Amino acid sequence: MFALPAAPASVGVARRRVRESLTEWGVDPEACDNAILVTSELVTNALTHTASEWIVCKVHIVEERLHIEVEDQRRGWSLPAQRRPGPDDPGGRGLMLVGALSSDWGVKDTVDGSGHIVWAVLPSKGGDIVSTGSPATMTIARPIPHSAEGPSSDGTTAHS
Repeated sequence: MFALPAAPASVGVARRRVRESLTEWGVDPEACDNAILVTSELVTNALTHTASEWIVCKVHIVEERLHIEVEDQRRGWSLPAQRRPGPDDPGGRGLMLVGALSSDWGVKDTVDGSGHIVWAVLPSKGGDIVSTGSPATMTIARPIPHSAEGPSSDGTTAHS
């Protein structure tokens, strides 16, 4: 677990810290690369869409599955949601990558309600994505996208 200031340079710091931890733990190189990409996307979203002053990143392994969590200070207008951007859209692919590389992902409130935690679960060994069930204590939300992300694929209007 490590805290970072909500600054663009923190994305690179998070990537390095996660790589160091996973390498130290002997995680498969392919799984490590996937986890670093997912971490990068989750940290970038927290920085881009929440106006937080800091973020907290947690990575741990449970039953051969990597759990990645990025906590923000709940200062955004809406929760993260996967979109389907058009071929010419400059952004909006981050959570598509997270969804493609993860067996599961979602959003939950922090225990004290002061922020959100966006989490993802990935296999700790390379190869196929293994489907997992989420613990009963997690509240999974796939809400309306942030207004900067445009309309969702189902036509729902974003909050502004």
